[in-house]
Parts: sequence; structure tokens; C-alpha cells
Amino acid sequence: MREPTWKSYAVLLPEPILTPEQCEKIIRIGQTQPQTKGGLMKGPTPSHTIDYTYRKSTISWIPFDLAPEIYGIIFNGMATTNTNFFAFDDMQMNEPGQYAEYSKGDFYDWHIDIGVNMAPMPMVRKISMSILLNDPKEFEGGEVEIFGGKFKDDTQHEHVQKLKQGQALFFASFHLHRIRPVISGTRKALVMWFGGKPLK
Repeated sequence: MREPTWKSYAVLLPEPILTPEQCEKIIRIGQTQPQTKGGLMKGPTPSHTIDYTYRKSTISWIPFDLAPEIYGIIFNGMATTNTNFFAFDDMQMNEPGQYAEYSKGDFYDWHIDIGVNMAPMPMVRKISMSILLNDPKEFEGGEVEIFGGKFKDDTQHEHVQKLKQGQALFFASFHLHRIRPVISGTRKALVMWFGGKPLK
């Protein structure tokens, strides 16, 4: 595949890809599915443990059959973004979306969405996505931040993304990123991962 002209590993789409009504649908589904506390998996399966010092949030999973139209819109958005910016091969949507709520004090510290040991994963994750589902006026803080290569202090990072409702941020799954602590209100988001065969 020919490399795209505007090659990048982090892309914020200029306009929302989901309507407010579609966002509300995902929120309703997410809040009615079984919810758990979000943490970071440590150690090999099946004896892994969950570390909650790196992440504090509430999560659930959105079954494919409950939102097929929305999943179609998201997949098309990912495919177009991949063609225009990433140019990864064999892109599939095998993992359902994760609905996440971040209330006051919740956060997700610096991490990547793939591990050294890929055996527990259903595929190799290549592209990660985050869509803001609620109005950004409903909360303060909670920004998505892509690591820009510097750790001077906590106020001088780069690539802090403030999303609109329904707006999607796509980035390479091997990029270091975080969700900054929520100061007030509740941030609601849909997170997904896309991939397939190993990177080459």
C-alpha cells in the first residue's frame, strides 16, 4: 500500500461523526449493561490482577447487535481515516466498544492499548478511538492527551484534545496517552480498538 500524503498517528476528525441522538443511544445502552470498575490488567491470563492506581472509572461493553447502524458509521470513519493517515493493513472491528464514565476525580494515567504479550488479545490492536458522548459543558477536565515526547512538568504536555459531542479521535494503539483527571461533572465516552494481523 502506498503511504498517504498526510501521514499521522493521531487524528481528530474535524466534525462529529455521531449525532447527539446517537450519542444518547450509546449512553443508554452503556448504562443498562453490566458495569464494572475500570482498571489496568497486570500479569498473564487467567491469573492476572487488576491495578486501580492507574485508572479510576466505570465501564461496560456495547454489544454489536444493539447498535449496528452506529457501529457501521464508526467503522467507515475508521476506514477513511486509516486510508488518509495511517495506512495500516488488515483493519477489522472485532472488539465491541467500551462505554466509560469518568466522574469527579476519575482518570486514566499514561498507557498504551497494546502489550508486549499479545496472546490474550483477539487481534493485534493498531488503531484506537475515543468518541465523546456527552456535551463537554457537562464536565471539566477529562481531556484526552497524546504524549508529545516531553515530560517537563504536568502543565507542558502537547496534543491535549478537547472533543465536541460525537467527535472522534483516532490514534495508533502504540501511542502513549491518558485521560486527565475530571475536575467536576461526568465525562462519558465510547472507546474502541481496530486491528488484525501483526503490523508489518
